[in-house]
Amino acid sequence: MRLYLSSRSPRRRELLTQMGIAFDTIVFRDGLRSDSATDETPFSAEDPVIYVERVTRAKAEHGLKIVNERKLPLRPVLAADTTLELDGQIIGKPVDMADAVSILRRLSGHTHRVLTGVALDHMGRTEYVLSRSEVRFRTLDEEEIRHYVLSGEPMDKAGAYGIQGRGGMFVEHLSGSFSGVMGLPVCETGELLKRFGWRF
Repeated sequence: MRLYLSSRSPRRRELLTQMGIAFDTIVFRDGLRSDSATDETPFSAEDPVIYVERVTRAKAEHGLKIVNERKLPLRPVLAADTTLELDGQIIGKPVDMADAVSILRRLSGHTHRVLTGVALDHMGRTEYVLSRSEVRFRTLDEEEIRHYVLSGEPMDKAGAYGIQGRGGMFVEHLSGSFSGVMGLPVCETGELLKRFGWRF
């Protein structure tokens, strides 16, 4: 069985490959040509759990729309979205280096929540699962924040860090799913695929 991955994320491709899932990638446009259907801007005072589900489902639906428009073979479309919550506020990807520094300062010495939603859309049916994890950062000093941001690693990641990379050095405690914090919770994703007949 084969599916479409509706995501630009190399971490999600890596994790699907780890799971032994065959897939083709549907890449959305970004920047000035980005698709409005997959806009990740939170609504005013939007609850983080509602936000991540809304964005994840929108990515799956838009991926299916692209499959239909391109007249590609019909297969399940898998989408995911990861966001951070700190003190009730949604923290997405940094817009620039200064924003990345600001985010990491906020996370330093505190516990935040990582929410990763996964949706699978196939034959008019959409199923959704949510992975919730808690991550506590040790206290970071200004020099290591600056060095980390200059490495470029934080720039395309929710919360401005990659737990599977150099950012893992900041994590003092994790409760939940390591792969979920990376961007695709393999346990929950596997359970979701089984609902659609996948066998592992």
